[in-house]
Amino acid sequence: MHFCVIPATPVAAVGQTPDMDDANPEADDQADDQADNQSSDQSDDHAGPDTPTPVALTHEHEITEPVQLCLPGGTQLNPAARGWSRVPLHDCNLSGTPGRKKRWDYWAVLTPTHALSVTYADVDYLGITDVWWVDLRTGRTGGRNRSIPGGVGVSLPDRPGTEPLRSAAKHQVLDLTDEPGGTRLSAAWTEADGTAASLDVFVELANGHESLNVVIPWNDELFQFTSKHQARPAHGTLTIGDEVTPIGTDEHGDAAPAWGVLDVGRGRWPYETRWNWGGGAGVANTGAVIGIQIGAKWTEGTGFTENGIIVDGRLSKLGSELTWTYDWDHPMSPWHVVDPSGRMDLTLTPTFDKHTVVDAKVMGTEVHQVFGTWCGTVVDDDGRAFTVDGALGFAEESRSRW
Repeated sequence: MHFCVIPATPVAAVGQTPDMDDANPEADDQADDQADNQSSDQSDDHAGPDTPTPVALTHEHEITEPVQLCLPGGTQLNPAARGWSRVPLHDCNLSGTPGRKKRWDYWAVLTPTHALSVTYADVDYLGITDVWWVDLRTGRTGGRNRSIPGGVGVSLPDRPGTEPLRSAAKHQVLDLTDEPGGTRLSAAWTEADGTAASLDVFVELANGHESLNVVIPWNDELFQFTSKHQARPAHGTLTIGDEVTPIGTDEHGDAAPAWGVLDVGRGRWPYETRWNWGGGAGVANTGAVIGIQIGAKWTEGTGFTENGIIVDGRLSKLGSELTWTYDWDHPMSPWHVVDPSGRMDLTLTPTFDKHTVVDAKVMGTEVHQVFGTWCGTVVDDDGRAFTVDGALGFAEESRSRW
């Protein structure tokens, strides 16, 4: 059951002063008279109590031209690469330091009934190709994972999205290919019980749709470029045996919500890490399409965040570290995320917890990734407040030694 409590008043925008109207009724009357006398030609979009309030924009440096992630040699962070951009602009020319480099493309697709993901990764000493899915109504899961020692045959380009990502083995074939207007996710695999399965989904990328791209610099030797994409419409099919599940349409062929998510990573990480990541998309009370992109823990102290809001394809970058409130031991409880500057107050109500544990002694990971729906309020760079209720999404905490 989904239960969403949305504040009766919008989230306060940065710099917004308290409403003093109730304390000064005479001022109220004067304001009402002035409003009555305004020209009837004034746009309805800028009238009424929802008039945008100016907000403080992020302090972070915005990059607007292509840049190399590393200095020549590929081991040191290029000072000019520190910053964020609205489209991927970093050439991730990593080299040297065997065993520490991490490269991945992670795709997810969110629908009201299913969530699925495709991972293509090279963490230097291991290649990973993975397909996973869950029926959120029943908790039934499936997919296929391959781990390739040394990452043989797994290759990702320095400039994300410039080459197809392919992998072929006896029980799993992946093909991730950029096409005009988006990216096609194709896969065929054998389930653990021998059932044949396949995926064919196209994730749209409309002209002008922005993403959140940023370098998180722990120091000059350890740093990560990430490109996070949210609110990209998806359509296609997931087939398990004789069961065909439409993505982006319902059983009658009518349009249904389905959103693509992309997480691109290229960098050199510390051995022990913890992070939060969350995202999702839905339609706000105004009819605008809202994309949610949030993170925490791994960015603290670096001067940069991976936090932002996408409204109808336009990114509003948030420079503050967010406050996450949830229970690691009870991950199906609500996850609450707040921007202390007042531009976000969201709660995820989970319906499924993907709990992953890998313990290889020296290396290991444990992740709670919960899928559900977001509700709450966000404020864009123009000071406009948007309310979402039932936006499809996810949130996670990862603890890794790698």
